Amino acid sequence: MIDDGKPTTSKQSLIELLRGKGAHADPLACVEDVSPELAERRVEAFPHSISDLVFHMNYWMNYELKRIRGEKPKYPEHNSESFPSAHQNWDHLKRDFSWFLSEFTKLAQSVRAELNRQIESVHEGDKKVAGTLESVLWQMVAHNSYHTGQIATIRRALNAWPPKAGGDTW
Repeated sequence: MIDDGKPTTSKQSLIELLRGKGAHADPLACVEDVSPELAERRVEAFPHSISDLVFHMNYWMNYELKRIRGEKPKYPEHNSESFPSAHQNWDHLKRDFSWFLSEFTKLAQSVRAELNRQIESVHEGDKKVAGTLESVLWQMVAHNSYHTGQIATIRRALNAWPPKAGGDTW
């Protein structure tokens, strides 16, 4: 089968879900109008702020992007290492978040042969899931969707929903 670079249904879904189409909230829309003060606020009984969650998503997108590029990033000994230990610059976090999402969207547009390329495992945790570029991208979709949902919930709890770009309110 010849891959002419045109999106297949699966590839198109991957591209759309990276940017929150359908039942998924748009990750960028969920953070782009959040002020630094709101990004740092915490909701009672929830361990992370919006800023913490964006840092965490950036951490794992950076990790996976390095693996995709053939590097061998250090896998954290504990999940807490993928969350910030100090205050982060919110504008930088949002800028990096947008850039990472753009990079993953470009990768999702790859031809079939590239999407089928095996990504080297650098940690036992990497070996627990399928190792093609496409499967890494789908893992990022699931990971980001989960945390974007948390951001939407935090925003609702702080009476800061929907975002200016819109979002489900039911």
